[in-house]
Amino acid sequence: MFRLEARQSPSRAMFWLSPLVAVVLSLVASAIIFALLGKPPVAALRIMVVDPLVGLNNLAELALKATPLLLCAIGIAIGCRANVWNIGAEGQLTLGGICGSWVALNFGGAGHVWALPLMLLAGIAGGVLWAAIPAFLRTRFNAHEILTTLMLTYVALHLLGYLVRGPWRDPAGFNFPQSKTFADDVSMPIILPTTRLHLGALVALLVVPAAAFLMRRTFAGYRIRVVGLAPGAARYAGFSQKRVVWLCLLLSGGLAGFAGICEVAGPLGQLQPTISPGYGFAAIIVAYLGRLDPWGILAASLLMALIYIGGDALQVSLQMPTAMSGVIQGLVLFFLLGMDLFIGFQFRFGRRSPKPVGQLADA
Repeated sequence: MFRLEARQSPSRAMFWLSPLVAVVLSLVASAIIFALLGKPPVAALRIMVVDPLVGLNNLAELALKATPLLLCAIGIAIGCRANVWNIGAEGQLTLGGICGSWVALNFGGAGHVWALPLMLLAGIAGGVLWAAIPAFLRTRFNAHEILTTLMLTYVALHLLGYLVRGPWRDPAGFNFPQSKTFADDVSMPIILPTTRLHLGALVALLVVPAAAFLMRRTFAGYRIRVVGLAPGAARYAGFSQKRVVWLCLLLSGGLAGFAGICEVAGPLGQLQPTISPGYGFAAIIVAYLGRLDPWGILAASLLMALIYIGGDALQVSLQMPTAMSGVIQGLVLFFLLGMDLFIGFQFRFGRRSPKPVGQLADA
């Protein structure tokens, strides 16, 4: 008979090394799955892990794919530091794409220099608006944000489907559920010629040191960390938990909304029924794989982008199922959680020895 017992001093080194170990174990498990599916494991791993890193265009696509993951994950991580759990980044990303698209469809093509900045601001505002609803429900009615953010995601997705099949559908689009193609003046500027890498990737990269500075060098970041680590001490110090909830959710929603309009005005170029293959949900894995640290999240977002691109390549080259990338994401999360269990706890065999009578009396 065995039991789990908390370690007195969990290893800090393993805390940071465990994501790497989890990734390696995920690749080994993936190779086994490839073999069970009758595919050559070595060739499949090469297609998934190595080929997307060869060539400038492939690297640009990797950065492009990592951009929405990075933006959403940093917002989620900041909230997690304060025990504010935003599970609805996918919905906030979607509403950011919708609000920014309204500006693009109504003001694009007229040569207005302010159209692109207004579109980006509208995208951010859309994400903030969608995150403000669960923030209000949490602070006013104590409704848990896990449920409200998640449920609002499906509202946003249905709203997107209504718009592209109804009032925003392109009349010249052969009845396909999509909006008009955005004009050049409201499309994300390309920063690397001959590729699709746009300005949003550079902004996302700048968000990393900005988030690190916020959490480590500002009073707002200190307040977030104190509320998350010691709510009682935060109340005693006069820190308002409600303000922290608002700050975390609005910041997370704004970053997700910016990611949404970057996708719509970037690689997609128009509003479509699906503007994200699940970036908002995958960003939760990215945040924890990066240990809720902005620099760790940067590395984790590139890894998750590699899984997305590698999964698509496997589908084309080896006719793998489309769900393969989701399976690999699940393996990464499974092994990461398993590693965390062994970092914080250890197995003990045998029954717990009872305390002597004297100790019980003293207790």
